Amino acid sequence: MSEFETKPGEELAQDTARLAAASHTSFAGRLRNYFLTGLVVAGPLLITTYLTWSFVTWVDDWVRPFIPPSYRPETYLPWPIPGTGLIIAIIALTLLGFLTANLVGRSLVELGEGLLNRMPIVRPVYKTMKQIFETLFSKSGSSFRKVALVEFPAPGMWSIVFISQPPAEPIAQRLPETDNVSVFLPCTPNPTTGFFFFVPRNKLIELDIGVETGMTLIMSAGMVQPGADKDAQKKLADLAATARAAQIARAPADAQ
Repeated sequence: MSEFETKPGEELAQDTARLAAASHTSFAGRLRNYFLTGLVVAGPLLITTYLTWSFVTWVDDWVRPFIPPSYRPETYLPWPIPGTGLIIAIIALTLLGFLTANLVGRSLVELGEGLLNRMPIVRPVYKTMKQIFETLFSKSGSSFRKVALVEFPAPGMWSIVFISQPPAEPIAQRLPETDNVSVFLPCTPNPTTGFFFFVPRNKLIELDIGVETGMTLIMSAGMVQPGADKDAQKKLADLAATARAAQIARAPADAQ
């Protein structure tokens, strides 16, 4: 008889402990979902805002010394207006391009380039920078338009590369293969450094992804895969839905 009376009490104690543990885990899970949802929403926004603000401030600090104090907005206002330097820089570059497009502007540019080409140290630096900028910002340029895989640094290991222009004729004649391309292999997580080399086209596997997607894949060290934007949005929606469902389920208990 005593065994019959004590056993339900033990079961009740065990059930109570399990319910308490489940309630504790559920509350901790809700807090985790709330935190992750807030982090996913606020993190990219804060980082984007910080990078944008840093760029605008950097341009303002670079342009401000060229503006006479009488034309600066902070001279007449109690606080500086961010972005004025960036606006002035955009207007100045657009005006420079407009002036260069006519005959007088082209003549002045040719005169300036002629002077730079006579300087032994400045000439190679200027010519290299000019070719890079013309290649990057030319509408007809073909640099970094495709992403591919190359077997590097060892057999069976594949790296992402960006296909550039074919090698020039003096270089192409010295290469053993007839069809070669220039490729750039960025490093992770800093894509501004890497390896540049020529590789036969048949040794590459071209990918059906954009350059921006490939760069994101490299900078994130593979954590952000192609097509991960939809997955991230789905995960964010799932987190928000879970938190909302937990809040709705908790509301009747709180009301009691």
